[in-house]
Amino acid sequence: MLRVIACGVCRTDLHIAEGDLLAILPRLIPGHQIVGEVTEGATAERPVGMRVGVSWMGGVDGDCWFCRHGMENLCDTPIFTGYTVNGGYAEFALVRADFTYPLPAGLDDVHAAPLLCAGIIGFRSLRVAGIEHGERVGLFGFGSSASLAIAILQSWKCEVYVVTRGESHRKAAAALGATWVGNEDDKPPVELDRAVTFAPSGKVVVSALASLRKGGVVAINAIHLDQMPAFDYDKLLWGERQIRSVANMTRDDAREFLKIAAELKIRPRVKSFALADADKALLAVKQESQDGSAVIVI
Repeated sequence: MLRVIACGVCRTDLHIAEGDLLAILPRLIPGHQIVGEVTEGATAERPVGMRVGVSWMGGVDGDCWFCRHGMENLCDTPIFTGYTVNGGYAEFALVRADFTYPLPAGLDDVHAAPLLCAGIIGFRSLRVAGIEHGERVGLFGFGSSASLAIAILQSWKCEVYVVTRGESHRKAAAALGATWVGNEDDKPPVELDRAVTFAPSGKVVVSALASLRKGGVVAINAIHLDQMPAFDYDKLLWGERQIRSVANMTRDDAREFLKIAAELKIRPRVKSFALADADKALLAVKQESQDGSAVIVI
């Protein structure tokens, strides 16, 4: 049992609330970026009073083919925090101890919360895209996840090309040191080695694909995507270009990202809401996707 200190608000919460994702429970407490303090059910590794984080993946069966082959993010019977079980928009949350993460002492509660999904899934997207040090990487869409991923790419000496529709998003990308920034109709001035799409739009995926060199990879960082438009195979996919989806995350992803985030001192820009204003926080997330305001935490 955790006493919830803070909980980040994710676009996935909005997909759940608006019915884009199938309802699993008749009543649900959302929230899957939880910073909390252990109050009951303590273990030797997680004593009472320890501050831990909880993310989207709240548990796996450990016995299916995927779990036995090191792909627990694809587990056949997963637990999703704030979706298949109640989450963190509450004063207390019940979670699996083996799916919690001790948080670096130098990271305060509010700034830690967004790292637990936006940060981790952004990091996994870089892995799925197969990004290597020094490559040219495109980020299509520049919300909270992309704004956290850019610091890692810069530490890998990558050139970062950002395509996004919001003017404030473009300003944020430029301020964070992107090599080049364009609007949604612009094409990067060079061929990209890899690209990650963050907008839940099939059109954006095709735009990213059109920017790749032969053998390049597009990783789609979205749990929900609107319809993919038709595209020309000969021009856009031929040449062993690849499209890969990013599905959930593993505990190794979480542990490695949190270590990197502490080393790089990654600090998201946040806007806080009281728990009583959780509905307003969800509306703010929708607005964030349009005008690039801060990551939301309740």
